[in-house]
Amino acid sequence: MNYLITGASRGIGYDSALTLAASPENRLFVLSRTEKGLEQLASNAYDKYGHHNIEIRIADLAAVDPVQIHDWIVPFGNLAGVINNAGVLINKPFLELSMDDWTRSFEVNFFSIVRLLRALHPLLTGAHILNIGSMGGFQGTSKFVGLSAYSASKAALANLTECLAEEWKSDQIVSNCLALGAVQTEMLSEAFPGFKAPVSSEEMGAMVAWFLQNGHRFFNGKVLPVSVSTP
Repeated sequence: MNYLITGASRGIGYDSALTLAASPENRLFVLSRTEKGLEQLASNAYDKYGHHNIEIRIADLAAVDPVQIHDWIVPFGNLAGVINNAGVLINKPFLELSMDDWTRSFEVNFFSIVRLLRALHPLLTGAHILNIGSMGGFQGTSKFVGLSAYSASKAALANLTECLAEEWKSDQIVSNCLALGAVQTEMLSEAFPGFKAPVSSEEMGAMVAWFLQNGHRFFNGKVLPVSVSTP
């Protein structure tokens, strides 16, 4: 099985990839802007499991031509799944958010995924697209103060998930979104210093990896809250 994971140099993307790497039958294509984190992922996976099955590419999804990602993967065949995990979180009150902050939030959290999925479509027949959303983008929940740009971009991603499930149904492409609650990651710690989340990155990474491999059997076009807290 070939899987693509974006934002895999740390946090949930890293831990999801590490879980998926356990099976030598899986080949992982991992993306991040940070080379050191990806190299550490590949090294840790080999130390833990004793086999090499991780392909690394350094890329900023907000800037890279996604056709390059397609061309990198295509010699290995189709993808069985994609975890769209890469994201940016800006913590500022609404009136302090600049238009550059809004543009950056939507460029990374939404438009980069749109471009990537358009380019990868020929490789996605029968695949499971798993978008990593947020409770901030889940309608009707309490929100973290300061995350209006982040939450709005994740709400757009959730809606795109529902649309693609219908548009790409004839291609046997399943699309789901996990709206995650607070998870103890570096990104969360940077945005909210001192905040202690109830779920570790390792725990959530294992759950995301399981859902990528199994969730498409039970769900399609669903935005599912994964949270033990509110927000």
